[in-house]
Amino acid sequence: MLKKLFQAFRPNDPPALPDPDAELALGALLVRVAKSDREYKLEEISLIDRILSRLYQHDALEAAKVRATCEKLHSAAPETDTFGRLIRETTGLDERLAALDALWEVVLADNNEHEGEVRILEEAYKAMGLSFADNEAARTKAQVKLLASQGDNNV
Repeated sequence: MLKKLFQAFRPNDPPALPDPDAELALGALLVRVAKSDREYKLEEISLIDRILSRLYQHDALEAAKVRATCEKLHSAAPETDTFGRLIRETTGLDERLAALDALWEVVLADNNEHEGEVRILEEAYKAMGLSFADNEAARTKAQVKLLASQGDNNV
């Protein structure tokens, strides 16, 4: 069913995109969040690559390739909740919570929560079957991580 849905959004001639799995769905959501403020910065791109490396044990080159595929999926893909549902249906709770943590890392990467980013994140966590409390815990965890990394940069 999802395969047909994704095919409906694909242009006729471009190279075929892979059917999304949980990794590609999360990557596409990360890209969607990063691009939602109309500024897709190198820092966000690097962060997405690091997240994909961390969560899926990719080396830097493989993570960049996966992200590039996710950028194409984001452009051709349906609504945010479709990605969220795919993640919910194919992963366990721990993986979904890790995905939510990663989404908040991207939202907070520029020290500013843009309305569009937060809206996408809200759609995603609900579609992933996570609660408001899960969302708030992920936000706090990402804020602590961001503060720790900024402290490391100031040393």
